[in-house]
Amino acid sequence: MRTPDKIYAAPQPQVVDFTFDASVAAVFPDMLRRSVPGYETIISLLGVLAERYAQADSTIYDLGCSLGAAMLSMQSRLSDASIRFVGVDQSAAMLRQCRNNLEAVNDGKNHAARFSLLHGDVREVEITNASMVIVNFTLQFIDPADRLALLSRIHAGLKSGGVAVLSEKVCAEDAAESDLQQALHEQFKIANGYSELEIAQKRTALENIMRLDSAATHIKRLRRAHFSSVAQWFQAFNFCSFVAIK
Repeated sequence: MRTPDKIYAAPQPQVVDFTFDASVAAVFPDMLRRSVPGYETIISLLGVLAERYAQADSTIYDLGCSLGAAMLSMQSRLSDASIRFVGVDQSAAMLRQCRNNLEAVNDGKNHAARFSLLHGDVREVEITNASMVIVNFTLQFIDPADRLALLSRIHAGLKSGGVAVLSEKVCAEDAAESDLQQALHEQFKIANGYSELEIAQKRTALENIMRLDSAATHIKRLRRAHFSSVAQWFQAFNFCSFVAIK
């Protein structure tokens, strides 16, 4: 049973910048379900993408792995034990819960043999022999000046035919569309039980740390990182996912 997200339910005298701390890790599944339209669909379909693109004797990286949902989805569709997973996250609290989630599905031996979890900055992790690299709602928290370099490093670490999957909240380039998408997203959160106070306080908490790009900007940047093919494969309101093939 999910622990309900009540982090912003009470008025806060000063709303501080959002952090992926232990309190967020404890309620993260509920937070994602109620605030990110299409998240569960993206996670489920990552398993389908893995069936197509994961290569034997290669590694799948999840940069910003949070609680491990993406890795577990892909593992469930891949029977080849030669495919390994590396999850990276800057939040120690997220990684602790991620390890618990992985161990709940895998016995200790299989978990240790197939999964590695790294605590650190995704911009610094070495990517080698990769057939897939997942970047789910992570790039938006990285300095825009560093985004192209990260995608270029991902491309360099991928095997031929490997893919990067990039999921992001996006901003529309047209003002009217931007207003509509924001209104629809807020209505989605209200429909899932968040109050206007919770929505407003979380917006304030995120405004200094989450900087959004348009879908067109993401596609252009992936092409600048030398991916041979880039496509948007999913959208729900202002949340999109892209697949880029080396």
